Amino acid sequence: MNLPHLIDLDDLQVAQWEKLIMLAGEISKKPSDYFGRLSGKIMATLFYEPSTRTQMSFQTAMLRLGGEVIGFDNPQNSSVAKGESLKDTVKIMSGYADILVIRHPYEGSAKAASLYASCPVINAGDGGHLHPTQTLTDLVTLKQEKGRLTNLTIGLCGDLKNGRTVHSLLKAMVKFKGNRFVLISTEELRIPSYIRDILQANGCPFEEVFSLEEAIGELDVLYMTRIQKERFSSEEEYKRQNSIYTLDEKKLERAKLDMKIMHPLPRVDEIADAVDTDPRAIYFKQAAYGIYARMALILMLFDGSLPATAIPKPRTGGFSCLNLHCITQTEKYLPNLYKGSGDMLECEYCSQRILI
Repeated sequence: MNLPHLIDLDDLQVAQWEKLIMLAGEISKKPSDYFGRLSGKIMATLFYEPSTRTQMSFQTAMLRLGGEVIGFDNPQNSSVAKGESLKDTVKIMSGYADILVIRHPYEGSAKAASLYASCPVINAGDGGHLHPTQTLTDLVTLKQEKGRLTNLTIGLCGDLKNGRTVHSLLKAMVKFKGNRFVLISTEELRIPSYIRDILQANGCPFEEVFSLEEAIGELDVLYMTRIQKERFSSEEEYKRQNSIYTLDEKKLERAKLDMKIMHPLPRVDEIADAVDTDPRAIYFKQAAYGIYARMALILMLFDGSLPATAIPKPRTGGFSCLNLHCITQTEKYLPNLYKGSGDMLECEYCSQRILI
């Protein structure tokens, strides 16, 4: 049965993004008009890794809409600790709830969950891959705070390799005309090749630079990200990258007066506390917009405004995804799902390229 899911914003048309953004803006102006809309509905939140903002904003969104929330925020407190597969957990929980929200450390986990769920699934972050509801939040924030989603010079700084928020945002913003990107990172933390391919395929201008200080003056938006300790294989590797980029008052002296500073949070030390009082800093407002973005998404998944997600057909062949962080590495029963043609395929779960 085909159901509406949100695994990747690319599952939707830009016109549907715009409808979501518009509804979120309307909700933000008068949220009380939407209280109680989903009375009797149940959301299950399956959080296999830690979260504060994403988990609580989903819970807040559902509660404000009049629904109830069940689920877990630590897999060790569930049957996962006993060895239960993702498939079985999803089958059970989608029998209890009307909608599932899943966060998981392995890439492609939300796509895998959608194959077995009997209700809509929302991707709340799958490893270092995608985070579509954070991107929806970012689009709502930009629309409300900059007044447009076009003709922006956007700097993204920090862990661009593992930053799923970065990947999702880049994939989204290439769809709006006139946008340009400045990608600020170390050589080791550059964007993955599949994201670079998307930028090039869309004819979107971008440059990859090392210095935040030198780039900041040309930006309309600066999207800061933390160096993600949990994505590194060793403490030593993490320490080599940590604290390279810190936004402080001195660097802001070079920035435009109307530049907006965003961050998906949590932050560690990449934004100095003194920046919080700068009127250009909107990351706490950004977090608040996340509630309205998720309220809009939940409403549209329930009211039939979003289309059913196509179920990909398995492909045969003696090849497999080599990404060690792909969900297929741990959930061995999953069917082989690839897109593309010829000698170059892409894993349907994690977007890793496979040369056959």
